[in-house]
Amino acid sequence: MKKIKKLLLTVILLSALIISQTGCGSEGPVSKTSYYLDTICQIDIYSMEEEEAGRIIQGAFSLCSDYEKLLSKTVEESDIWKINHSGGAPVTVSPETAEVIEKGIYYGDISGGRFDITIGKVSDLWDFHSENPEVPSKEKLSEAVSHVDYTKIKVEGTEVTLLDPETEIDLGGIAKGYICDRVCDYLREEGVESGVVNLGGNIAVIGSKNGREPFRVGIERPYSDRSEIVGYIEGEDVTLVTSGIYERCFEKDGRTYHHILDTGTGYPVESGVESVTIIAKAGMSVDCDALSTMCLALGVEEGMSIVDSIDGVEAVFIDSDDNISATEGAGFIKQ
Repeated sequence: MKKIKKLLLTVILLSALIISQTGCGSEGPVSKTSYYLDTICQIDIYSMEEEEAGRIIQGAFSLCSDYEKLLSKTVEESDIWKINHSGGAPVTVSPETAEVIEKGIYYGDISGGRFDITIGKVSDLWDFHSENPEVPSKEKLSEAVSHVDYTKIKVEGTEVTLLDPETEIDLGGIAKGYICDRVCDYLREEGVESGVVNLGGNIAVIGSKNGREPFRVGIERPYSDRSEIVGYIEGEDVTLVTSGIYERCFEKDGRTYHHILDTGTGYPVESGVESVTIIAKAGMSVDCDALSTMCLALGVEEGMSIVDSIDGVEAVFIDSDDNISATEGAGFIKQ
């Protein structure tokens, strides 16, 4: 019952945040929420009859479910589950899974390994959903970290091999972005010209609001439980992804532990950054997803440098002193 109440509260808070982000008027959207990808997902469709919009949203949620069955490490018989349980033998996967893995390897290269999709054995040791979470021992973390190395993944077409049989892939830092892009593709194919997709912080807007004005997407204040924003971005056909240390965390012996893990130590990263929002054009949510996690791990200075080196990508950083740093082209408007 406690978990059900918590889920219902999260839905209410998420809905309130989306209203504050996109604004509201007489021509409100058809809006539905559901739970996929270990998070609350919400899709809003504007300027469409309720029955048609509802059918399309249900199709989008079915797509989320289909991709979860491919890309989740915890869903038995998913592509990632098969790779992780192969003992190092080659595994034939879907073209989509191979594409996401190759994208993860690419961002592993860019980040110098600070973003690493072979973090699976480490993330297995942390349970941020438990009512009584524990901090893993140094010995267990050290052993798990010894198997974190994205260069040990070999991809040939749709065949994936782990050169270290003890390595585990975890696409938690990139899969939602990929799925968000595919959901937006589907919505456009179904005739949606105005809408918002929010997969637990991976936000993409389609067109403009009711075809008349840009969407206003808020950036959450860390630790505000989705109830307060520090400012917003206005745009059409854009995608934003926020990674924050406040999203999944617990306190133990006076110290807070969060879910963004250091690939070198296995402990939560300590970069002085509480959240990073990456902004880019439509179709780049997968890139924004990886970059937001990577930049949070790297910190403001190094993260800004990487973002500035990539065309069409902008960022907003919030550090532990509540300082906000935004790239020149982010268009961030302070609240």
